[in-house]
Amino acid sequence: MAEELKVIDNLWVLKTNDGYKIGLTNEAQEDLGNITFATMPKVGQTLKKGDSLIEVEAEKAVSEFSSPISGTIATINEAAEQDPSVLDDADQTNAWIVILTDVDESELNQA
Repeated sequence: MAEELKVIDNLWVLKTNDGYKIGLTNEAQEDLGNITFATMPKVGQTLKKGDSLIEVEAEKAVSEFSSPISGTIATINEAAEQDPSVLDDADQTNAWIVILTDVDESELNQA
């Protein structure tokens, strides 16, 4: 049974076997326009809820997205690091940024 996406501040969060995957929603993609550059976080970095997760430069705006939950970055989307247009994918589940582990699940329930 697939878990449902939880949307928090233009980011989606999905619990997976690897951890909590976080990505850009279609709404965020539309607000930004074509993404031309992304400053990705680093694997192993520990984030607190509200810390800067990613900065994105696009045709309509430069935006910084804050982490919707606390955790440790286990994986980043290396394809998006090489080619930020991956974050424009119409299938928003392909527009993922990171996978977090050591997550405080209670933060998700508060959102």
